[in-house]
Amino acid sequence: MKKSPLIPFWKYTSILMLTLIFIACSSDDNAPTTNSEMGEPEPEVVVENPLPLMSINTNGAVILDEPKRNATLTISKKDEVSFSGPIGIEIRGSSSQSFPKKGYGFETWDADGNDIDVSLLGMPEEEDWILHGPYSDKSLLRNIIIYDLAREMNHYASRTELVNLEINDSYRGVYVFMEKLKRDKERIDINKLKDDENEGEDLTGGYIIKIDKSDQEGYTDQNSFSSRIGSSIDQTGSPIRFLYDYPKAEDITSEQKTYISNYIIDFETALASENFTDVDTGYAQYIDVPSFVDFFILNELSNNVDGYRISTWMHKDKNEKLKMGPIWDFNLAFGNADYCSGGETNVWAHRFNDRCPGDFWAVPFWWSRLLEDPAFVAQLKERWNELRGATLSNTAILSKVDGYIDTLEEANAIKTNFDAWAVFGVYVWPNKFIGSSYAEETAYLKNWITDRTQWLDAAIDDL
Repeated sequence: MKKSPLIPFWKYTSILMLTLIFIACSSDDNAPTTNSEMGEPEPEVVVENPLPLMSINTNGAVILDEPKRNATLTISKKDEVSFSGPIGIEIRGSSSQSFPKKGYGFETWDADGNDIDVSLLGMPEEEDWILHGPYSDKSLLRNIIIYDLAREMNHYASRTELVNLEINDSYRGVYVFMEKLKRDKERIDINKLKDDENEGEDLTGGYIIKIDKSDQEGYTDQNSFSSRIGSSIDQTGSPIRFLYDYPKAEDITSEQKTYISNYIIDFETALASENFTDVDTGYAQYIDVPSFVDFFILNELSNNVDGYRISTWMHKDKNEKLKMGPIWDFNLAFGNADYCSGGETNVWAHRFNDRCPGDFWAVPFWWSRLLEDPAFVAQLKERWNELRGATLSNTAILSKVDGYIDTLEEANAIKTNFDAWAVFGVYVWPNKFIGSSYAEETAYLKNWITDRTQWLDAAIDDL
């Protein structure tokens, strides 16, 4: 017999008896099941500070990878609606698309289906938004942690908000609502490069490029360009491809392609040269060194197994040097990967190529070469020690983690999410640790962080 759909309990002042559910849907849009058992009614739970509820109605349409589906989004908290309007929504992600808890990207639309900038949950107005659904990250927190730390280090990172999500009246769990990385005065704040700006200083920015997996069409001359050196300074390693993100591949002009690709090639050539440490003629004339230092610290702090080689963004503004960032996609960081030493606390993330030489996506030679420059190492040590006394102290980081946990507990959101997605005690690729409860998962996360910072204190000092 078909079982009744789960009714999100936070909408009511008392919790009704929960029943096991399974809603048969398309494999692309499965509703979660609950592991709550039949039995006596549970005691009343009064939720003082519920998470915002994002309700999406597709009028029965199944959400696909593409194209976007017409839908309506309503955002409320304690039954007070802060937004209601049309959106276009699709499934997003790469390897995460295999998970039953999907991630989504959506655009806010007007009544005619045109993009429209709006402010959602107090974030600056835009049209592009993301609903990240932590599944293998059973803490639910890894991306939030690193983005918050980056902002405290005075870098832009996607703003985030923990929310409950339901689609077509079916509860989908705790999600991280966040901004999509885009050129914008409130996001990646660089010059808007027009298609008629093809010479002189107008041509110098702004650009956003990234090292990442390509979409279905693969790497082409239209959407990307190649490193002249790759992952090894002797050019015996893997190739590296840079994707055009802004201007988009379909919009960037040939002159703009030539400029930004030559700029990266000139930087790599200088970095690989015998005089690479020269302040005037070496690599430093091309890059904003402090941004590279901080990017290195954030990826090493978390031992991001994807760091430097996937989801790696950089940008160049008009008349300025190349900067690293914003950071992106750290759900496999902080000890949440069981391959290529991604779960270890005592290895360098930037040495990924040494541990996994056959991986298609390799780390550029940049980082090992930069550590051969005494000036770069000196800046790294100074910055690390400065941050360890404040933003990156164990007390500061762990207090931040505890704050997120408190927020989830006050909203009773830990229970609801893991009633819907029964993943405790279950291996979900690529878990290094498999806890039997949320308390075990977050204890592992916090212990991992303290072990990692202790190792980095000594390792950076020994550089």
